[in-house]
Amino acid sequence: MLSIVLSAASAAVARELPQPSEILAPLRRVNDRFMQVWSDPGREIKANGKIYPSNIWTRAVYYEGLMALHRADSDSRYLDYALRWGEFHQWGLRRGATTRNADNQCCGQTYLELYRYDPKPERIHDLKTSIDAMLASEKIDDWTWIDAIQMAMPVFARFGMMTGDRRYYDRMHEMYLDCRDRQGGKGLFNPADGLWWRDRDFVPPYAEPNGEDCYWSRGNGWVIAAMVRVLEALPADVTYRAEYVQMLRTMAKALKAVQRDDGFWNVSLHDPTHFGGPESTGTALFTYAIAWGVRAGHLPADEYLPVVAKAWTALSGAVLEDGRLGYIQSTGKEPKDGQPVRRDTVPDFEDFAVGCFLLAGSEVAQLAEGNATKAP
Repeated sequence: MLSIVLSAASAAVARELPQPSEILAPLRRVNDRFMQVWSDPGREIKANGKIYPSNIWTRAVYYEGLMALHRADSDSRYLDYALRWGEFHQWGLRRGATTRNADNQCCGQTYLELYRYDPKPERIHDLKTSIDAMLASEKIDDWTWIDAIQMAMPVFARFGMMTGDRRYYDRMHEMYLDCRDRQGGKGLFNPADGLWWRDRDFVPPYAEPNGEDCYWSRGNGWVIAAMVRVLEALPADVTYRAEYVQMLRTMAKALKAVQRDDGFWNVSLHDPTHFGGPESTGTALFTYAIAWGVRAGHLPADEYLPVVAKAWTALSGAVLEDGRLGYIQSTGKEPKDGQPVRRDTVPDFEDFAVGCFLLAGSEVAQLAEGNATKAP
């Protein structure tokens, strides 16, 4: 009976998705262009009239995507490029090893992955110093905005997996619950809609022009992507695992209901008239998480494969002739930021968008290949 079910699922995938080689082709094109433009991975980033080091969160998200691409398409250039980046920064965090800010810890996701390839202590020294200080403190209310869940939660999960010390899982869960249930007065997750408010500024009575709650696409993308990256690192016997699986399912159901006919999602999930139109970063994060959910068996293929297929058609079609990704909303925290979003819009940062795209496409390629899920 199991073989029949698996055969049916494989047939459904073959019907809905392109061949893995077709999926990987635009990923390579977008990433090759990015690596050419940023041939020096340590080069500072100039944006919005400021200069940023290249280990900020936007670039860290790019490397999350690059490592995912490396797992789907084992080109040694990708690993070498990531190593050069970590070495340039001497495996350090922006603002130093005393930082508690999730954005500054995001680079640690790639540091930890590179440590698994070659466990040199310096690769995780500063990161572990930062995270261990948070374990030693009673403070759990650092994650005041939902992006933080993706930036830092997987770091705690991977330290738990790597060390076997369950205090990392416990503190991660305490901070997650604080964000979900207490931040903004009543928590940033609305179980009635299965979606998250970005931060306290958007908790009702704040509303979109059509009177609906403001659920920002990319913000919700960070949360559902974090569920994937945590579950990949979480042993089966960890108590909290079922909660994260349920959040993945709850959000996937809510997102399926508001996907656009063209496969994208709007920047405002419940108000399509508020800067409505295609947007790639939220769409990529949703695609990544839903594709993983299908591949892991947490989401039924017959219901969610069409969602993934439509979304991937939209995303792959957003790649411009020169290898840039289109429809990118710039950095911000709500639908109005970085507008207007057009196919040829040049965002303030493109690195995080490329990372989201690589995460999505790499996961869709793995799904099309029929690969079982495994920890990174």
